[in-house]
Amino acid sequence: MSNDCRILLVEDDVLIGMMLVDMFDVLGFPEPAQATSNAEALAILASEPIGGALVDINLGEEKGWPVADALAERGIPFAFTSGGGDVIPPAHSDRKLVSKPFRLNDIEAVLRGFSAE
Repeated sequence: MSNDCRILLVEDDVLIGMMLVDMFDVLGFPEPAQATSNAEALAILASEPIGGALVDINLGEEKGWPVADALAERGIPFAFTSGGGDVIPPAHSDRKLVSKPFRLNDIEAVLRGFSAE
């Protein structure tokens, strides 16, 4: 992950998104690009370089699979986030899953892992 590429945070819950932005700050990562839906996330992917992503599986009434597919097609590292009970499709079964409630060390491990990919 190059230093000029931001992380994309795809999370429909505004409070959880704010908490994650605070975690990025504590860990010394730049403020992430934020999206609350597949459409917003895909628009960000089309408009700026992204170095990695955290994709919530459940985005309101939709699932984050279109964003995951777009990230995979571009070779951008990403991990899923979930409140639990979600099954990752076989095409993305190798991706990490970070469970809510988030712990700082879990988020840090995933973000630092992006720069190793």
